[in-house]
Amino acid sequence: MCSVCPDAFGLIHGVAEKLLTRMALGIAALALLILPATAGPRELRVCADPNNLPFSNAAGQGFENRIAQIIAADLGAKLTYTWWAQRRGFVRNTLKAGLCDLVPGTPANLEMLRTTTPYYRSSYVFVTRQDSPDVTSFNDPRLRGLRIGVQLIGDDGANSPPVQALGRRGIVGHLVGYPVYGDYAAPNPPARIVDAVASGEIDVAVVWGPLAGYFAQKQKVPLRIAPVTPRIDGPQLPMIYDISMGVRREDDALRGDVNGALARHKAEIDALLAQYGVPRLDASGSPVR
Repeated sequence: MCSVCPDAFGLIHGVAEKLLTRMALGIAALALLILPATAGPRELRVCADPNNLPFSNAAGQGFENRIAQIIAADLGAKLTYTWWAQRRGFVRNTLKAGLCDLVPGTPANLEMLRTTTPYYRSSYVFVTRQDSPDVTSFNDPRLRGLRIGVQLIGDDGANSPPVQALGRRGIVGHLVGYPVYGDYAAPNPPARIVDAVASGEIDVAVVWGPLAGYFAQKQKVPLRIAPVTPRIDGPQLPMIYDISMGVRREDDALRGDVNGALARHKAEIDALLAQYGVPRLDASGSPVR
């Protein structure tokens, strides 16, 4: 029997054991590099305005914030935001820049996005005080003698659909414009037009429904809200809009997931919209009670 064989065997065994240990450590390290990318929590990245109640704000107080929470919980995802003022270039600088993946509150079938199934329908409304004329139509002759507040859209103060409808009727002499965005240094800049009705600064305002309903219920003076008629003015000027959420055009998977969540939580979302005073219309254009 060889006298050195046991020592040689021990040496070989020790070397093999060290090699196996190093291989195991290498495999473990590789697993640590791979696992975070495949097993991390899902993230729902939402593009939103930080100062745009009743829709959204940085404190999460808007109804779009609340609906985003519902969707994230349904999908088992962590909710995060990219905040950007909802002015010209909003979609380009957020969603299309890859900073976020979901834009709540977009008109259905907006060409620059792929939109979900609508989750509510609303319209422009007339806002008046209870002691003022009950205006419900652009054809009401009393409008010619009233101070009418209208919303101006965009950085260049473009005309909203109601301004165009009034202009077609020659009702332009007593219009008072209120920018949709307003002074971003102040809280709730879109509320200014509704405040003006309550204070008597103007006699009537034509306002996008969700904004009107939310801020009207916060006034000390009782205000009246009525969906405008006609619902479509002229051949191609709608006053009613279906509201959806938007994703990138190629992101069909996220669109499907969000559609599923919206359908599963429809009753909850409807109750939330009612809580925020959002005037909603059914498929026929009649108010939802």
